[in-house]
Amino acid sequence: MSTDQYKKEVGMMNLDKLIAARESVSAVGFPIPEDELLSRFEQLYTGAENDVLREFCLLDQALPGHILPLREYRTVAGFAFTVKSAPNCKITGEMEYRTRMLDELGTNAFVVWDTTGDAKATLWGGVMTATAKGLGVKAACIDGGIRDTHQILEADFPVFYKYRISNGSLGRCLITHYQIPIRIGGVDIKPGDVVLGDIDGVLVVPRTIAYEVLARAEEIRENEKKIFGWVAEGRSIHDITERGGYF
Repeated sequence: MSTDQYKKEVGMMNLDKLIAARESVSAVGFPIPEDELLSRFEQLYTGAENDVLREFCLLDQALPGHILPLREYRTVAGFAFTVKSAPNCKITGEMEYRTRMLDELGTNAFVVWDTTGDAKATLWGGVMTATAKGLGVKAACIDGGIRDTHQILEADFPVFYKYRISNGSLGRCLITHYQIPIRIGGVDIKPGDVVLGDIDGVLVVPRTIAYEVLARAEEIRENEKKIFGWVAEGRSIHDITERGGYF
């Protein structure tokens, strides 16, 4: 029996669908310009957008609560630029690879960095902040360490992070990939997804449904204006509920 015949007889594991689901990266466009899409997302907040994702049966799109905003940011929105690193004692080639990664960063990117659970190094600091800001990057989310915090604050650049420590990355961590699908706390993030950050944390909206989520979140915002108005008028809870309000 030939190898091909054996595979057919035994029934080799078919992973095509899983590979497509995990590794495919959408380049779908939007019915409005990208700048307008992000600007409209920034008029909203992560809570409203998260509620909409629940309507799409997506209940786990918020990054873990251990990722905190460095300041009490209003909403910032960008397109995911993914980076993956891992603890490693190797140094050779790190700066060259990081330079190549930075060359691909651009306007409206929201850096999302998976550190593979690193707990000793910083992957983002003052120079990275200045570089990113100069390139038009919107924000950075690091599931790991940052340093040069005063420089980041002075640059007024939105950063979300797990911990602060003075340790640099060279000799402790190595960037292994960028612009690939990554996973942080059970949330899959793919290059080009819409990423939102505010005082309540970071939320990932799959690119394929981003415009629909935006439009529905804008509807919710208008509904909430009515509810706040009814509350201000002193209407009863029963009356507000009867009118379609919620709490």
